[in-house]
Amino acid sequence: MKSEDLIKVWDLPLRIFHWLLVIAFFIAYFTEDELLTVHVWAGYLVGGLLVFRLLWGFVGGQYARFANFLCSPMQSVAYIKDLIKLQAKRYIGHNPAGAAMIVLLLLSLLMTVITGLAVYGADQAAGPLAFIGNSHEDFWEEIHEFFANFTLLLVIVHVIGVVVESIIHRENLAKAMFNGNKKRP
Repeated sequence: MKSEDLIKVWDLPLRIFHWLLVIAFFIAYFTEDELLTVHVWAGYLVGGLLVFRLLWGFVGGQYARFANFLCSPMQSVAYIKDLIKLQAKRYIGHNPAGAAMIVLLLLSLLMTVITGLAVYGADQAAGPLAFIGNSHEDFWEEIHEFFANFTLLLVIVHVIGVVVESIIHRENLAKAMFNGNKKRP
């Protein structure tokens, strides 16, 4: 494909955020108690990346800004119905299903980080929530594990959505998240 047929959609900071988040989440998910220090630092990185993404959603590039892709849940449902009928409109930036997924992932990751900090505070009397002490450690652990597993489920659905969209619109969306380019409309 010629370069004049491409449009830069995903800016470098957004792409770095995306792949660092993937790496940090999976490191945290697969280390847990066996490598607690690694788990905790990966969790801190996820938290820092979430802060970055929230800020970048207001000041980042055109396609990274929340104002350019957030939509109502009804629009997301309508888009998914069109997708099932193989009639989904192609979007240069995030489509309505992608917008819903971003919101769900950000919220689930935020809850995973907050509850992880609570577990760390309750279990180790460390971190920013160290004042929690050992109160309700099991409660926080259960909530933390729920959101970590829910996030993993969302990631799986996200990857399936990327594959389906790539097939339907004949465009490699994973490649676009590496080089930032998509086909022009």
